Amino acid sequence: MKEARQADLFGEMSESPEAQRPVRRKKGSPPVKPSKATVELIHGDFLKRAPAVIADGSIDVIVTSPPYNLNIKYSKYNDDLPRQEYLAWTDRWAAEAKRCLAPQGSLFLNVGVRPREPWGAWEVAEIFRRHFALQNVIHWIKSISIAKADVGDYPGIVDDVTVGHYKPINSNRYVNDQHEYIFHLSHQGNVELDRTAIGVPYQDASNVTRWKSAAGGLHCRGNTWFMPYETINFRDRDRPHPASFPLALPDRCLRLHGVRRIRRVLDPFAGLGTTLVAAARLDLDAVGFDIDEAYLAVARDQLARTGCKVR
Repeated sequence: MKEARQADLFGEMSESPEAQRPVRRKKGSPPVKPSKATVELIHGDFLKRAPAVIADGSIDVIVTSPPYNLNIKYSKYNDDLPRQEYLAWTDRWAAEAKRCLAPQGSLFLNVGVRPREPWGAWEVAEIFRRHFALQNVIHWIKSISIAKADVGDYPGIVDDVTVGHYKPINSNRYVNDQHEYIFHLSHQGNVELDRTAIGVPYQDASNVTRWKSAAGGLHCRGNTWFMPYETINFRDRDRPHPASFPLALPDRCLRLHGVRRIRRVLDPFAGLGTTLVAAARLDLDAVGFDIDEAYLAVARDQLARTGCKVR
């Protein structure tokens, strides 16, 4: 039986023995009831197509992960632009995203870096600073190790624990990079969030009555989100996009903003449609753009499984 390969920082695969024990999840099944959402897939460049099809302020939440400019091998995009050219392009699409976003909307921007270029994500954030307020910085944790000695007598931890996926770095200068950023941006930095929609239970039940904020026995999850990739066996079949994120990422972002306040969701770089699928499963209308027809074909197939209307 062949060992399942593990997803690395940018969706690449490794079979290194250092890759730790995988977190195995059951494959997501379609909702019991078909989605009520309408999702629009648009083949083309977001900057060129959006002005004609998205009205000003008509998008409540944007969840996206643009190309990182790390020379990732896309089939239809050059991911190795001169740095200033890449940042100028980032400025243009950030401005267009601002036009689309509603006054009390949220933009969740997922950005990764290479260990040898750690400023990259923050250079992107500085570009967005021209157009948005940075309201929260969330860390997508892909792998974590917790030593029993560090936590002592803690419920549920009986030994050292290592979970998640990573790609070992063959360098003595850098540690393995096991997280990415999710920048939560808004127009003024004052968007109220539904924090307990993605809350976690209190370990100590007495805290439920002690704290006024302990709604339903849950407290805020905070800004470190452990979300491993699913283990896959065949890269081309199971995850044909070179830089995708797990369904849990857009799902949490949408719930955190507050599902009841969302009319329409946008992903300017839809890829395999993960953000759009998350929206459809929550009965939220959505629109996604991508320049690669092959990715959109996969997205259409994924969306069909939710029962939503796809245009």
